Amino acid sequence: MLSRLNHTQMLRYAGLFSWACVGIPLLLGSFHEGLTAGDLIGWRVSYFGFGLCYWFLTRGIGRRQARPADFVLLLVVTMCAVAVSHFSGSGLAGGLLLAIAGVLPWFLPLGIGVGWLLLQNVVLVPVFASRPEFNWGQAALQAVIFIGYSSFAFIAGLVARRQAEAREEQRRLNSELRATRALLAESSRINERMRISRELHDLLGHHLTALSLNLEVASHMSQGRVQEHVRQAQSLAKLLLTDVREAVSQLREDDAIDLTEALRSVVDGVPGLNVQLDIPEQFHVDQPERAHLLLRLAQEAITNAVRHAQARSLWLSVTEDGDDLLLVARDDGRGADQFRPGNGLNGMRERLEQIGGQFDIETARGQGFCVRMRIPGRGLDLSPPREIGAGMAGNKADTKPADALLAPNESTTSTPGGAVETNKETTA
Repeated sequence: MLSRLNHTQMLRYAGLFSWACVGIPLLLGSFHEGLTAGDLIGWRVSYFGFGLCYWFLTRGIGRRQARPADFVLLLVVTMCAVAVSHFSGSGLAGGLLLAIAGVLPWFLPLGIGVGWLLLQNVVLVPVFASRPEFNWGQAALQAVIFIGYSSFAFIAGLVARRQAEAREEQRRLNSELRATRALLAESSRINERMRISRELHDLLGHHLTALSLNLEVASHMSQGRVQEHVRQAQSLAKLLLTDVREAVSQLREDDAIDLTEALRSVVDGVPGLNVQLDIPEQFHVDQPERAHLLLRLAQEAITNAVRHAQARSLWLSVTEDGDDLLLVARDDGRGADQFRPGNGLNGMRERLEQIGGQFDIETARGQGFCVRMRIPGRGLDLSPPREIGAGMAGNKADTKPADALLAPNESTTSTPGGAVETNKETTA
């Protein structure tokens, strides 16, 4: 069972276990001697009040940001711990203050947390000094001992928090790495297709053009059956040129980036958040910059849902609206009536505004957040120019002459024997 708990959950249950142990004297009648009925009532109220408030304080610890209500609960559990020692006339508060010290780093900055740790133990000095068996020096010494114990619990909580932050950062970087790897794989695929199309254009197209022109010359210099075979070879050469032209066109047209795998790698393995991704089965983006921006926006939406929205589920959908891409992120978090965007949402808005996009937020208390982001496509030229010339584009109905397949820096000349040679001019 313990193996299923993460370290933050174990820290919480350890605090509740300490609270349960502190309650044992409350059940034993021998510890009630010398206490009035009012002391017993105060002891019970403060003890159970501590347990109830500590339960709510640590619920969801490590999966959400500190709220104003958490500071109120922190103050209440500290007062309850001191009250337990006051009404019981004992040092039972030490065990409760240990439980508080373990969770202080999750709700307070380091400096304020250390100050709180010292103050909650110093408050026990007059409580101890009020007992006849303690003087002020002994009471102060007892408080110092409790500070030492609490410091150990405080450091354990601090290490647990930093481990959780490091793990979340590692998860985020891992997600970015997987998404980047998917984009690189797509980029390599597209580059390979472009390389093949260039090879077809520069090598096969060049030689077929020369062959077609030489066959044209040969058809005028031959007669009879020889001329018939030459014309058949010329027709086959032209047909082959058409096929090459179509193959290059298909290679050039399929240059869109498939984002399906990259988006799935972004949403996989988010701790404490169930992410539902709704995208087309074959989702392609024709510009690398738009693909990169879409991934970054999706990652920021996930981070916002985990850190700030306190959501358990997030629904991400990507649709195409004409030339634009529409990304919608909706969660089941707490929402807010009055909302001020943080750095993450402001960064998303700025990225979209730079390219003429739209960014809208809808939220209400108890209804979560809904963020709509529109990435423009029309009129936005972010992609590099195509590297393959238009000479190879076309279809079977294209009636361009064969020499149109030559590169701009190539020309044809006839040799004295009537053959056609292709010359390449080199420019600096």
